Amino acid sequence: MTDAPTASGEKNNPPQAQTRRPRFSVVWVIPIIAAILAAYLGYRTVAERGPLLTLTFDTASGLTSGQTQVQYKSVALGTVESVDLSNDNKHVIVRVRMNNVGARFLTDHARFWVVRPSFSVGNLSGLQTLVSGDYITVDPGLPGGQYRTSFTGLEEPPGIRSDVPGHTYVLKAPNIGSLGTGSPVFYRDIPVGEVLGYDIGNGLGPVTVKIFVHSPYDQLVRPQSHFWNSSGITFGIQGGSFHIEFQSLQALLSGGVTFDLPPDAAASAPSPDNASFPLYASRDAANAAGYLRKIPLVTYFETSVNGLVVGAPVDALGIQVGQVTDVKLILDLNTAVPKVRVAMELQPERVFQSKLLPNNMTLEQGIQKLVNSGMRAEIATANYVTGQQIISLATVPGAAPVQVTTEGDAFVLPSQGSAFAAIASSLSVISDNLAKVQFGKLGENINKLLVTTNTAIADAHLQQAMAALVQTLNNLNRGYGNDSDFQHNLEQLMTQANNTLQSLDQLSSYLDRHPEALLRGRSSQ
Repeated sequence: MTDAPTASGEKNNPPQAQTRRPRFSVVWVIPIIAAILAAYLGYRTVAERGPLLTLTFDTASGLTSGQTQVQYKSVALGTVESVDLSNDNKHVIVRVRMNNVGARFLTDHARFWVVRPSFSVGNLSGLQTLVSGDYITVDPGLPGGQYRTSFTGLEEPPGIRSDVPGHTYVLKAPNIGSLGTGSPVFYRDIPVGEVLGYDIGNGLGPVTVKIFVHSPYDQLVRPQSHFWNSSGITFGIQGGSFHIEFQSLQALLSGGVTFDLPPDAAASAPSPDNASFPLYASRDAANAAGYLRKIPLVTYFETSVNGLVVGAPVDALGIQVGQVTDVKLILDLNTAVPKVRVAMELQPERVFQSKLLPNNMTLEQGIQKLVNSGMRAEIATANYVTGQQIISLATVPGAAPVQVTTEGDAFVLPSQGSAFAAIASSLSVISDNLAKVQFGKLGENINKLLVTTNTAIADAHLQQAMAALVQTLNNLNRGYGNDSDFQHNLEQLMTQANNTLQSLDQLSSYLDRHPEALLRGRSSQ
């Protein structure tokens, strides 16, 4: 059979099968892009994922898993992944996933702590966490160090961070008063540093106080510098007026340390890091330590020294020349007489800037000459309100010469009682004498005298004499008294004399204004 031709003359051939090609649908574009982005983000997350940091704290206050960050200069270094208790339930274990930037901070020089709001005397910090919440920060420390991922966090921020220029110094004192961590360090009333902390050691020696002085003020700390405790208030009477002094309100509340730079230290090099200095109790004690020449003296008193303490001034003619270094009670059982041993040191540089002794005279000869001239040590009252006592080197006229002895390297000066002791001794003598008076017999004698006087006054002749005396006084009063003619005449004379003086005064005034009147006479005008 053949296909029948069509109307057009063409053969009607059956249709042949066609091959279909698969077409790409736009619908698949979005899932593919999402898959690529997910793969990229996953790769980036894995690539940027840093090490796991483990921190140990005493408390987890303010720390939240998945939210609390580790920051350094407001740059995020990682995020807290978990907060758990330690096996002994005494500490908190905080695990932080660090990023690549944070990984560079993981050395044994680093220190971590939690930044929280802090309100203390003279210090307000971490106030931004009231809005943003607590966070963990880090001090990277000095460059270098060994890699590590486990740390014990600090419960308090460190006093000084590694990126703050300056030097640390060590101060030693028997006690620190109100000093504490964060107390300011002053130079000429300017805060230049702070106290980092203190250590009492074994409790038997001095207290060690570490301070930090910021740059460039650390260049002012020289080996000759003096540090003193400027905490609290110093008051007393100076120049007859009540004097109160304190470093600053901050030092008053939280304590403070002050240091100086003596003029003779200008040419010396700054002290190195961790140099050690004594911490004096006051400015006066620090100033006294600056005197290089010191002459030790000792004296003894057998009277009360109440009010005399270590550090009390030693003066001569009202000018301080030294200070008391020790006051001790001595009881000699051989004599059974208690004495008070007072040790002191003279500081000639307070008064003498040049050579103290003449040529060819030793110190012992000079002191012996002063003692032979009457110099004695006595107790004097410096403040009658507080009862403060001082040692005064006074010259006693007519004092007998005394041989000066020594105790070790100290010269022993003779002493004399204070003025109050002498007054008390005189009053004691007067009291003893009064006690010896027989007031009973004295009263009897006075009574007898009164009876005799009364009898004499009652005598008729004496009464007539008294009457005659009264009559004489009356006659004098009538002749010269207030109502007498003599008195009236005297008053008129005085009035006329006063008028004459007034006229002379007016004439003198007129001639002073018109001297030509002496020649021309008084003008009619």
